[in-house]
Amino acid sequence: MRHHEPVMGTVVSFDVRGGAARAGIEAACALLHELDCRFSTWKPESAVSRLRRGELAPAEAPADVVEVLELCRRARALSRGFFDPWAMPGGFDPTGLVKGWAAGRALEVIRASGAEAAMVNAGGDIAVFGSPGGQRWRIGIRDPGEARLLRCVVEVESAIATSGAYERGAHIIDPRSGEPASRFASATVVGPSLALADALATAVVAGGGDALRAVAELPGYSAGVISADGVVRATAGFPAADAAAPAPAPGTRPRRRRRRAVGR
Repeated sequence: MRHHEPVMGTVVSFDVRGGAARAGIEAACALLHELDCRFSTWKPESAVSRLRRGELAPAEAPADVVEVLELCRRARALSRGFFDPWAMPGGFDPTGLVKGWAAGRALEVIRASGAEAAMVNAGGDIAVFGSPGGQRWRIGIRDPGEARLLRCVVEVESAIATSGAYERGAHIIDPRSGEPASRFASATVVGPSLALADALATAVVAGGGDALRAVAELPGYSAGVISADGVVRATAGFPAADAAAPAPAPGTRPRRRRRRAVGR
C-alpha cells in the first residue's frame, strides 16, 4: 500500500508491504503530525519554539525533545562541528536531524503493525526495513542539475539521507561562518540511523571534504557526493552502482559521469 502525507513542511511517502498496512500508515501519520506540533520552528506554541525563546528549559522539555537534543549533540561531535543546531540563525534549530528521526519513528510504528517490508520517505530522508521481492530496497539518487536523470542507485538496508541546495536553494548554513554553504551539489549518507544520516548529509554539504572524511571514519556509515562540476566521489563501502538514466528532455544532454574514491 502506498500513501503520501503532507506534514513537517514536506510530503512523506509510504510504501508498505503486508500486514495491517492501512492501520500502520494511519498511526504513523498521526505520530508525524504530533511530532510536527512539538518540533516545528514555525509554530510558536511548539516545544522547540519555546526552547528558542527561553521559555522552556531543556530539562523541562518532553522526553522526545530531550532525546533529539542528545542526538543533536552526538551529531555535532561526529560531524566535527559541521552540523550544529545551536549555531543556526534564530537559535537552536534541529531541522537538519529531526525530519530523519521522525521518519525513523514512523517506520517503527509501521513495523509494529506487522508489515513485512516498508519504506518511509520524508523528502529524501528514507528509512526502510524488510526485503520486498526478496531484494534490498533500491533508492535512486538524482542528478542535482537535472531532476529526470539518476546518477546512481543505492541498495539500502536501513537508512539513507540526501541533502543539497538544488531544490530549496541555499538553506544549509556553515555553523563556523554563519553563512550559507554548498561545498557539494549533493551529499548522500547511508547508515543504520536515519537521524544521524540526515544530520551527516547536511554536514557534508556544509563542510565539504573535512565532513566527508568524518563520515568515512564512522563504523557503519558511508557517503557519496556530487560536486558542482558533476564529479561523483564516495567513501569506502558506499553501496551504489551506476544507473540507467532516463532519456533527457529535448535540447539537454546528460552530464559526464566521473567517479572518484575517498579514502579513510
